[in-house]
Amino acid sequence: MSKSIATITCLTVMLLALLASCASSEQPDSEAAGDPSDFQVVDATALTLQPVTEDLQDPWGMDFLSSDQLLVTEQGGRLLLVDLANGSQQEISGVPASERAGQGGLLDVLVEHSEDTVMVYLSYSIAGDGGYTTRVARGRLQGTTLVDLEVLFTAQPFYDTKRHFGSRLLIADGYLYATVGDRAQRKFAQDLTTHNGTVIRLHPDGRVPAGNPFVDRSGARPEIWTYGHRNPQGMARHPDGSIWVSEHGPQGGDELNRLQAGANYGWPIITYGEEYGGGKIGEGSARAGMQQPLKYYLPSIATAGIDFYQGDRYNWDPSVLVAGLRFTHLNRVTLEGAGVGAEYRHFGERKLRFRDVQVGPDGYVYVLAGGDTLYRVEPSGSH
Repeated sequence: MSKSIATITCLTVMLLALLASCASSEQPDSEAAGDPSDFQVVDATALTLQPVTEDLQDPWGMDFLSSDQLLVTEQGGRLLLVDLANGSQQEISGVPASERAGQGGLLDVLVEHSEDTVMVYLSYSIAGDGGYTTRVARGRLQGTTLVDLEVLFTAQPFYDTKRHFGSRLLIADGYLYATVGDRAQRKFAQDLTTHNGTVIRLHPDGRVPAGNPFVDRSGARPEIWTYGHRNPQGMARHPDGSIWVSEHGPQGGDELNRLQAGANYGWPIITYGEEYGGGKIGEGSARAGMQQPLKYYLPSIATAGIDFYQGDRYNWDPSVLVAGLRFTHLNRVTLEGAGVGAEYRHFGERKLRFRDVQVGPDGYVYVLAGGDTLYRVEPSGSH
């Protein structure tokens, strides 16, 4: 090889290395967002899905009332009490009216025990003011009836779109958290004068905590805890006390995020997804002052409910469990400190849409899947 050719080759290599270095410096830390292409499909024979109760009608949310009873919402408006031993269903009366519009309806349910009182929190979509919005209410459970119903929160404003209601509920450290989607009005997810694309924080009776990050900002909605979300439909408390949410991306870019008070999660300015049918959204995948996800999914799995698992019922490391609607599987991502590790995909061969997941008092994992069935995840051969 001549000296001139060698020199050109050397310069080319150096230039390519420099370009690669510049490109990588513009991207967020790869450890901060996981590797979306690195996952393992799990052997289908290791675990089984044992039906607990069937013939549900578009179930959306669930929460345990006791070790042997579970409340389940149906989008059409029914709240059901399910006996985990025999699968029987009883309808709860006194449930507030909801609007089954598009992705809306009766959505999440949350149970809070206080001495001899059982409070039931519900999130749901309502119609009014020329459109629809997300509402949160609670009532006291008396037998199979909700009494003393009170509205705690109504997201503002109303829109005529029927998408992205958010609606997952959580109580942590004495506060009530609820997610609100961007309502398919993406630009308002960056607008603190609306509730679009936010997680809100309230006292359980609906009062706004004095310590919320935007209480003293003129024009901002005081209920807002975090913003810049697209459509968060999963929320759970990590063993370290932090709160994580899962949210739907557009075409690609579903996310797992850890919430920090007042933080901006970037939608629609930054995203790992793109327009349906292709096309860039916003500025790219990173911007100073905006949070990176713990993990993102390319392509989207349509993330729904989440929960954390630390038990010994299965041969699993401590993990965050994510219900997957689009790629029809239970997604499991191992925990590594405050971050995430390996990803595993369970039950994809069943072709069931997984809407919600919770770890029960008995240590088993329960899932709402297929649009009609509550399953218990059991080791193969346990029956």
